[in-house]
Amino acid sequence: MAKLPPPPLKFLFHHPAHFIACGMGSGLSRFAPGTAGTAFAWLTYPFLRGYLESDLGLAIFLLLAFAVGVAACQITGRALGVVDHGAIVWDEIVPFWAVLMLTPPELLWQLAAFLWFRFYDIVKPEPARFFDTRVKNGFGVMMDDVIAAGYTVLTIAVFKAFLPF
Repeated sequence: MAKLPPPPLKFLFHHPAHFIACGMGSGLSRFAPGTAGTAFAWLTYPFLRGYLESDLGLAIFLLLAFAVGVAACQITGRALGVVDHGAIVWDEIVPFWAVLMLTPPELLWQLAAFLWFRFYDIVKPEPARFFDTRVKNGFGVMMDDVIAAGYTVLTIAVFKAFLPF
């Protein structure tokens, strides 16, 4: 399937769901919008953490952001005519925030988490592939990236356990 161009900037403001699902505009990148959305998550995480200092508060926020994301991705995918259009990046943002919550705060660990998350999001190991190919709604859009986040956290934990520092 050919890569679809991003919608115009004004699309973001037609419905609040579009603004959310398109990552406040980060999904409109013409080059690698999923990577742009993940980078947006990484850049905004310190601000998010500044407002939600407790792990419990952040976890509750992430659960709510996931639920809102299911609806926003569903509405936006329907408006774009493609369930998981490339401009929809909220599915990268929320799971990567969760990854960062569970990743050591050092820059090298966060960079590794970024690269592993992008790898798993692109490769889509099972069951991520199942959600990507068979669950054609907002929940499926969000879940394949949640699974990529799980693989990322597991990979970081394995590396952390076996590296000498």
